[in-house]
Amino acid sequence: MKNDPGSYDLTRNVHRITLYNTIAASQRHIRKKPRIYLHLDMNCFYAQVEQVSYDLQGLPLVVGGWRKPNGTARGIVATSSYEARKFGVKTGMSAFEAVQLCPYLVFMQVHYDKYQAISRQIRGVLDRYAADVESYSMDEYFMDLTFMASTKEASFKDFATRLKQEIYKETALFCSVGIARSKTYAKLASDLVKPNGLTIVLDEEAEKKMIWPLKLDEVWGIGSRRYARLSQAGLHTIRDAITNGRSVFQKLFGAYFGSMLHETVCGLDRAVVEDPAEHVPQEVTYMHTFSDWTKNAEEVKGEVVKAVRQLCYRMRGYKRRAKKYSAYLRFQDESWRGVRILFATPGLTNLDEYVLKAGLASVMPVVAYYLANGHRIRGFGVHTLELDASGQIELFFREDEKMRSLFRARDAVNNRYGFESLVVASSFEDVKGKTHFLDR
Repeated sequence: MKNDPGSYDLTRNVHRITLYNTIAASQRHIRKKPRIYLHLDMNCFYAQVEQVSYDLQGLPLVVGGWRKPNGTARGIVATSSYEARKFGVKTGMSAFEAVQLCPYLVFMQVHYDKYQAISRQIRGVLDRYAADVESYSMDEYFMDLTFMASTKEASFKDFATRLKQEIYKETALFCSVGIARSKTYAKLASDLVKPNGLTIVLDEEAEKKMIWPLKLDEVWGIGSRRYARLSQAGLHTIRDAITNGRSVFQKLFGAYFGSMLHETVCGLDRAVVEDPAEHVPQEVTYMHTFSDWTKNAEEVKGEVVKAVRQLCYRMRGYKRRAKKYSAYLRFQDESWRGVRILFATPGLTNLDEYVLKAGLASVMPVVAYYLANGHRIRGFGVHTLELDASGQIELFFREDEKMRSLFRARDAVNNRYGFESLVVASSFEDVKGKTHFLDR
């Protein structure tokens, strides 16, 4: 145990891990051999699991909120069932807003371990159908079906139908499936018919009909800012991008990245389907919105301790260190605005003690200032600005070896017996109330 901390759970308390891997050349097949991909999406996964668990099928249900004893709804919607979505209830909406749209909502909290166990069941089914399977997230999966490339569309339909039926037989859950010639288009195709859909797009004629009319911001890698720039250039849909060529993308986003992004939009990416265990994000992030606002500085301090603990745990799991960090305080104002706080450790580290000392020294004076000026604090987050993978020893800073050994031993216990097995006492001085996660 001293030398081996065991396996790190790097998705704990993370709603979704996004692997943005269709752009990078290192994530693409070198050969230009035509490929076929399947994308499977477990529709409203958290909500659907809770409906099945408690026999609540057909009822409008939200995961991530709760009601106070007086009936007032609190919290943030993590996901909602399709019955709730018909009323306009959306992810990220406050529970209070959701109840205004649908007064009879059933509220449940996120039960991470349950979802993870069911996700493993689903992965077990997929592994029986194809050799190359990627868990894109807890509720999304890719499969490489290139081995079926010479078969007709009817064979793909039969394959996907049998797969969906077996998943339902084992879990009682529905899913939507998309099959296409690129990873990007397979993901887009699975979104076209929900819930319990199946969409097959295997030639350009089908792509023109079903994929090309979609807005560009539905393509991964194109967020609101990039979409705004493309819209200003007159490009709104995938059809617009294909018709106008890659030059506009290169002008807006650079010769190399613009070209790669345009290829992805056009469905020309040849992304590898692989286990994401080796994937390391460009930054590690933790954000928590409190169940209610607070004016207590000690409670905010406890939230900082929790945030740093989660951040450093994940950095150690990724075998990465950082020196520069950004913290974020969210206020309970009408605009929900906040303030960012930059801080740095003496050197590269992933040990809680160093990051916490630097973080508290920078964050708490800002907390005191805003509380003194009448603000109420509703959330706290922290993320790395630069991750280092070199492992090189620095000239003017070196982590304490005893402290490093202590954290390795603590990680070993928590990885084996549960993340909350060993915690620091100061993390209990947090903002009281419920949260998305039962184990937080």
